[in-house]
Amino acid sequence: MSSTTRSSADRKIDLIDTSPRFTESDAIRLNNLFRGTDTQDMLRSVIRDGLAGDLAIVSSFGAESAVLLHLVASLDPSVPVLFLETGKHFPETIAYRDALIAHLGMTALQIVEPDWDLVTKKDENGLRWSWDPDGCCEIRKVEPLARALLHYDASLTGRKGFQSSTRAGLPRFEIDKSDAQGRLKINPLASWTKEQLDGYFAAHGLPRHPLEAQGYPSIGCAPCTSKVAPGEDPRSGRWKGWDKTECGIHVPGSEDQSGPASDLPPGYDPAF
Repeated sequence: MSSTTRSSADRKIDLIDTSPRFTESDAIRLNNLFRGTDTQDMLRSVIRDGLAGDLAIVSSFGAESAVLLHLVASLDPSVPVLFLETGKHFPETIAYRDALIAHLGMTALQIVEPDWDLVTKKDENGLRWSWDPDGCCEIRKVEPLARALLHYDASLTGRKGFQSSTRAGLPRFEIDKSDAQGRLKINPLASWTKEQLDGYFAAHGLPRHPLEAQGYPSIGCAPCTSKVAPGEDPRSGRWKGWDKTECGIHVPGSEDQSGPASDLPPGYDPAF
């Protein structure tokens, strides 16, 4: 048979695999696999054994960010760290970011910027946060991070279940629903308490965010972050006065396979 008349069955056809990287069943399996496993051991499998493929940390360098960053740096300081440069951060956050990266010896900080032309078009006077905080987060956080994460199979976040009622029941592993890529979203500190975090800071001599001592237990962009009174929800100072609890980088998750149903709102902010 002539080479020009071979059937398709005889030809090697290169196909682009467009299926998701991970599925809900993968998240279920991983939550069950690491149930009761120490956080460091779980991260060792994820990072050193390549269990989640190419991954990056998403961090806002907030009040508790140093814990996850230290855990990861102790295993591999070259793991990429994505920081969303919104143009609205406290100057103390920028200074803390640079000092903490140097302190931990991390080598792959990536500053993720928005499309500044789009920001100029949609937020000409820089005050969109005051009348449309969702729209402000969309152009300064959601869209830039979506572009950055296209290069990764998974992301590590510092979310914790105790931070607010909307984060209660947070699983360690879930599927990122922001697109159809099927990335894993991994929350190593999901079950950690405030006491455990404070103990870790003390045990490892980690520097604290300078604004924490001034009454800011959760720190995001300066215009949308307020001080929190003792006894209040740690995230109650975020978007105070608005019916908004998250920035929009996460879409509602499915039922948590390792515990109660996940009732997360549309959006999480990696302000850990």
